Amino acid sequence: MAETAPVVGFVGLGNMGAALAGNLVAHGFEVVVFDVAGPDRAPYGSRFAADVAELARSADIVVFSLPDGNVSEKVATDVVNAAGRVTHIIDTSTIGVTAARRITELLAAAGIGYVDAPVSGGVAGARARRLAVMYAGTDDAVEAVELVLAGLSDRIRRVGDRPGLGQALKLANNFLSATALAATSEAVAFGVRAGLDMGTMIEVLNGSSGRSAATEDKFVNDVLTGRYGSGFANTLMAKDVRLYLAEVRDAATPDTVGAVTEEIWQRFAAAEPNADFTRIYPFVEGSA
Repeated sequence: MAETAPVVGFVGLGNMGAALAGNLVAHGFEVVVFDVAGPDRAPYGSRFAADVAELARSADIVVFSLPDGNVSEKVATDVVNAAGRVTHIIDTSTIGVTAARRITELLAAAGIGYVDAPVSGGVAGARARRLAVMYAGTDDAVEAVELVLAGLSDRIRRVGDRPGLGQALKLANNFLSATALAATSEAVAFGVRAGLDMGTMIEVLNGSSGRSAATEDKFVNDVLTGRYGSGFANTLMAKDVRLYLAEVRDAATPDTVGAVTEEIWQRFAAAEPNADFTRIYPFVEGSA
């Protein structure tokens, strides 16, 4: 990495955040990290800051990987109040269109650019640099953070010219993922109850028109194996579907399937809080 490369701050070292921060270190950036849980997940080669204020005084560009819009807005406010050297923030969190627009205005008032960059592909995808990063922002902001975006993953795609559009695409993506996994769970539960072997079902579905990421990935790697270790919690998926439905209703677009999908995921999250989201199969099968 050239001497003129920005110092990167990273806030949020959960399963996804720790992997992404590690990618930036491996890409050659000087990385300063912070997480309220402490330094245990700080990637080797990074420096752990005492708080967000210290991080903001040390970094030029800050990346967020946080649980929701309220937390992103609070951390953005902390960055602004630190009056540090930060010029831009990249937010990889899933926070919704409305929150992204609100944070954009907050940061713009302080002269800080904001790039909305939610991600999809799971922790394994992040570690393998196959994670999809769908980012949106003004031309100037995107140009300023391009090197850092490239450090996160090899699969980055600009999807719009203003923050919030990345969120819209991410919510649509997660709604489809949630719906496919719930529907596949119902279909497989039916087939198994009828006497079919689950492995046979998945193999045939993956060569047929019913295939999806649920059959090709989640069932193959987590359900059939009994591993249930994708690293993504059902509470987060329930939150994402709830955000999607709120934005859909605000936009006055159809929500018939969305309402059913939300109800399923809310029940699952309430029954088994923070379970791996691939455990929706035994939840659905057990409620038959």
